[in-house]
Amino acid sequence: MSISDRTRKALEKIGLTSYEIKTFSSLLKAGEQTASDLSQKSGVPYSKIYEVLGVLEEKGWIGLDDSRPTRYFAKSPSTCVETTKQRTETEFKENQQIILNELSPLYEKSGVSEKPDIWVLSGAMNIVAKILEMVETCRNEVLIALPEASGELVKQALPKLRLLHDRGIGITILTSDKMDKKSLKTMSRVSEVKVRKGMFGGGIIADQRYVVIILGPEIGGQDSGDTVAIWADHAGLARFAREYFEYLLKDARKV
Repeated sequence: MSISDRTRKALEKIGLTSYEIKTFSSLLKAGEQTASDLSQKSGVPYSKIYEVLGVLEEKGWIGLDDSRPTRYFAKSPSTCVETTKQRTETEFKENQQIILNELSPLYEKSGVSEKPDIWVLSGAMNIVAKILEMVETCRNEVLIALPEASGELVKQALPKLRLLHDRGIGITILTSDKMDKKSLKTMSRVSEVKVRKGMFGGGIIADQRYVVIILGPEIGGQDSGDTVAIWADHAGLARFAREYFEYLLKDARKV
């Protein structure tokens, strides 16, 4: 039984060649094999099979024993994928640093200014809708500053936060000692919650890029219809907001 086209394409997207896919799938199906057997069963030319096996071993997808002739075996697919993921992330970070070190100064010297999207949102419903949209599309991290909110708002946001929690996304909520204990307990099940005194204003930062800064009264309160907020897609503003958020966390206690 051959692997599906969908799986084959997925393997290609994470970096395996056609010969590597054929070789690995043959090992999965037949177990330990010699290079000669693999060449016949996979359809990979004998002149190429040792090169392909060497690359797969280097990538962490196969192992080999000390027998003569050498016999090769496939490693667990979950181990293979995780190894590739870690290598890819490491390589990306290294390349990212190289690229930014050289190109960022060129961009700054050019005098070209960023043109981010910045919107003013009014009314609690519009603001809540935008916040929930940010939460739903978050991929890495979400930071929330919430001085005070109604129990209904917490109840409405809980499923979204639980979804992020289950996806392994980091959630940190900073709130004031005015927040009721029931809401604190509810939020602490799906996020790291910290409490501090003297909080003014609130907002949310998603993926160190998107920001909502709440300027008006508490959301969900009696005057929430007058609430105004700023939404921005601006990495610089998000970085500044995150630094301030972390500053506030220093004096907060964990729930």
